[in-house]
Amino acid sequence: MRRSQRRRAGVFIAVFAAAAFLVVPFLVPAPLQFGAKPGTPDPDGGNRIPDAGTEAAYKMRTVGRDMELTERLCRLQCEAAALRWLRETAGLPAKARLERLRNVRKEHPEWKAAAWVDAGRTLADGRDPGALPAPARGYWNTVLKAVRDGKTAQSPSFVLRGIPHFIAGIPDPQSRSGGMVLLVEADVVREVERSQRRNMRLVPYPQEGRFRTESVRPEDLRDTTVRDGEDNGGVSHYTVDEVVVKFQRPLRDEEILELRRKLDLAVVRKAGRLGSVYVFRSRNKMARELMAYFKNNWNPVYVEPHYLYLTNDKPARAQADDGIVPNDTYYAAYQWNLPAIATERGWNLTRGNDDVVVAVIDTGVQSDHPDLKGRLAEGYNVIHPGTPPEDDVGHGTHVAGIIAATVNNAEGVAGMTWYTKIMPIKALDSSGTGSTYSVAEAVIWATDHGADVINLSLGNYAQAAFLHDAIKYARGRGVLVVAASGNDNTDQPGYPAAYPEVLAVAATDPDTGRAYFSNYGDYIDLAAPGTNIPSTYPGGRYAALSGTSMASPHVAGLIALIRAVNPGLSPDEITQLLRETATDMGAPGPDPEYGYGVIDVRRALERAAGMTAASEEEEPVGFSGLQRIVRTVLSLLAPLGVR
Repeated sequence: MRRSQRRRAGVFIAVFAAAAFLVVPFLVPAPLQFGAKPGTPDPDGGNRIPDAGTEAAYKMRTVGRDMELTERLCRLQCEAAALRWLRETAGLPAKARLERLRNVRKEHPEWKAAAWVDAGRTLADGRDPGALPAPARGYWNTVLKAVRDGKTAQSPSFVLRGIPHFIAGIPDPQSRSGGMVLLVEADVVREVERSQRRNMRLVPYPQEGRFRTESVRPEDLRDTTVRDGEDNGGVSHYTVDEVVVKFQRPLRDEEILELRRKLDLAVVRKAGRLGSVYVFRSRNKMARELMAYFKNNWNPVYVEPHYLYLTNDKPARAQADDGIVPNDTYYAAYQWNLPAIATERGWNLTRGNDDVVVAVIDTGVQSDHPDLKGRLAEGYNVIHPGTPPEDDVGHGTHVAGIIAATVNNAEGVAGMTWYTKIMPIKALDSSGTGSTYSVAEAVIWATDHGADVINLSLGNYAQAAFLHDAIKYARGRGVLVVAASGNDNTDQPGYPAAYPEVLAVAATDPDTGRAYFSNYGDYIDLAAPGTNIPSTYPGGRYAALSGTSMASPHVAGLIALIRAVNPGLSPDEITQLLRETATDMGAPGPDPEYGYGVIDVRRALERAAGMTAASEEEEPVGFSGLQRIVRTVLSLLAPLGVR
């Protein structure tokens, strides 16, 4: 056993949620260079542990990228909703269209003003654009002109009453001289930032620049105006600092290193199934410059902007043995995390089972999020018993989406599983904190009500006997418990992750290196993606977060898939399976940074599908279908917290 035991603390020691401990806060919107770290590897193959200054700088870049991605998701979601409204209201008389406009604003309270324009006619609802202060009024007029010219346009972010806003213009697919103009309150970025600033000790960036994004030009809207890509009105988008390049052959490691040095590039993502296709990001060059460089110097098969396609009816496509690629709106452009761990290929073996339940013990989950529709089982509110476990922070909804956001619904993001149910349990209050007691009570409740897996994206550095007993109670009844290791770049064991009954998860970057914020130590079992992860967020929205809190649900989701393909496996068998099928990183064998390695969904499911549970020969036919009932009955008869 590789876990060290340390002194115990009182039962009521506060357990800080990811808001304080396991999520890197939104503070500085500096650009993040995917896959690039200021440190160098140790000779033994591990990552050099950064000093405090390097760690802080890395965190700042990471959270800046989170902010940028969150705002991009907000903008794209608004455009998609506006296009849907335009299509649904085509041909309606003015009175009916105005009523629909008022209704859609109720569905999207972040739309502070909305106007439909066409051939000299205007229908408006909400705030009067003519009364907006500078520069908002000028932005509105510029975007309005672009829409009348049949162009998509967006303004830079600007602040109104202390809250970031932007203006978006979407042409009508049925008209060449009209469309929709929106004044959008981008409070999703501010909400997340506000909750994290209270709990982290990084210096906030000056407010005036806090919400600028690389993808929006503050002075010239022409650079962010995107024309219709097809006659059917589909809108194309591209990232101003990214390009997609297909080379004549795969690049060698030394060639990639030379590109990074020469052009200040980072490999955002390598398309494994295409072999020689790369997505690059630059810290100081725009897409046009990058395209010109690669065309002139590398003779590529092609080089193009990094486009995002918004489709409403495209089915998932199976690509032979390469896996299933879903049509979720933000999947192809932003969800690097699932392809990185071979999830698409794993879906060829199983997409999950709605009999498998993952308990998310956290800040609650938004019960009516469109991308979690039909995915939630009965839950519990430990903080306020008798009331629904709604999320008033955002963290729990984000974690739930990583596991179970509806896949292939042409909307939002894709989760790890297609059918797994989420059991939402609110054990952390509106500040993102909860007592050891509340978390332990949640663990026991989840066990007694049929959870197969428990995800704990929370922690502290002190042991607590009651919480440990609750975890042993769950494990003794066949429930696997997964926990995040923490974001302080320390080898001090964090709990509950460091308990021997828990699978402790570290976080990785897009280049599969350990994220510099991720805790490490001999208690780490596995590593999983944890940087710039897009997922569901309260208000029916989406956000990108970084932290070991985001890594842990990847492992919980994989366990749910394993339970679906082979429900007879015991917790010990699944634990060993995960360790043996993980991709070894760092020093050979188990190491403090990655544990046994980065999870590999396909290998794990292939192994699970071919395994026979140790007790299977003794079980009667149909036992697996009764497993949940038997376990629940036994748990109700057993004393709580005793083992």
